[in-house]
Amino acid sequence: MDETKELKTKEMVLNMGPQHPSTHGVLRLRLEVSGETIVKCTPFVGYLHRGTEKLAEGMTYLQSIPLMDRLDYISSMTNDVGYCIAVERLFDIDPPLRAKYIRTMVSEMSRISSHLLWLATHALDIGAMTVFLYAFRERERLLELFEMLCGARLTVTYPRIGGVRNDVSQEFIDTLYQFTEEFPSKIEEYETLINVNRIWLKRTVGVGIISAEEAINYGLSGAALRGSGVDYDIRKHFPYDAYDLVRFEVPIGKNGDVYDRYLCRMEELRQSNSIVKQCIEALPTGPIMSSDSPKYTLPPKDKVLNNMESLIHHFTLITKGPMTAPQGEVYVATEVPKGELGFYIISDGTGKPYRMRIRSPSFIHVAALPRLCEGGFIADVVANIGSIDVVLGECDR
Repeated sequence: MDETKELKTKEMVLNMGPQHPSTHGVLRLRLEVSGETIVKCTPFVGYLHRGTEKLAEGMTYLQSIPLMDRLDYISSMTNDVGYCIAVERLFDIDPPLRAKYIRTMVSEMSRISSHLLWLATHALDIGAMTVFLYAFRERERLLELFEMLCGARLTVTYPRIGGVRNDVSQEFIDTLYQFTEEFPSKIEEYETLINVNRIWLKRTVGVGIISAEEAINYGLSGAALRGSGVDYDIRKHFPYDAYDLVRFEVPIGKNGDVYDRYLCRMEELRQSNSIVKQCIEALPTGPIMSSDSPKYTLPPKDKVLNNMESLIHHFTLITKGPMTAPQGEVYVATEVPKGELGFYIISDGTGKPYRMRIRSPSFIHVAALPRLCEGGFIADVVANIGSIDVVLGECDR
């Protein structure tokens, strides 16, 4: 071997995904690496695109609710609530107080359920398997409660424009209250397993750091933003439903790394549990639907509607309450488990939106992955993906 021969290195290109167990959906990352160090990270999205916004423009406002379930299908309840509030602002509908409390309560249940799945998969990606089993134990209890409430576990279609589909039963309330009493001790179990685990700390502390200024510039929201020390939560700053009637704190991080984003969501579990408990204790009596809400009737039995176009036409015409929205536009943002979910609706005065645009936090967060990953190691990519908590159904829409 010629010892005087100069050794040369070159960068390698790796494709992570689109089918990869740690990308939390159909995400592809093109990684340019030098050894174990990532030189460049380029995300590719769109593999799960279903045209949700365009589909909604061909449906009435009420018919579009099931589409919203399938954005972040891990937290369909909060998607539906956000959409219904946007349409209510457009129609100038004010839901009854009881409906607001119920929507706040089920939204926080959905936040806990979403965070539990995030914790389970995030920990599993990094190598902590026991947490996965523990977190799914409590998540299963919440899914059973959703099934008790509306017959569905995942895609619930429970909120309605002007309220909710049906009232809560006493059995539901009692079972949920028992959950809120027991859940804080379960959170302590999760933290006992990993909070000071030296492997967990090695994989999260100082990894994927993003400053407060950069997080704002990238448009991050939710725990991805608050982990960098930015005190911004739509539930606090622009309260909706019953959030101005309950007490809760907004967890804030300091260092903007994977570990701080983890700590923020863990504290959010406690705060959401407290909100659910307060909603149960303060739940007022009264109606669950506004009298001004759009209502649709089924076609008469002697009228045969043999295609979707005539069916939609019938539902648009046979109404009780307002049939069409006023002309104008509205943007409404709500705080879903992954960050700021916004609906921008333009109305031309018909029974369908002229244009709908969805501001999904997962799409924004995926765009920040290059900033988090570049300069780090290949092994840190899965930790960064887990820390921003993306779902590609919402990202691609």
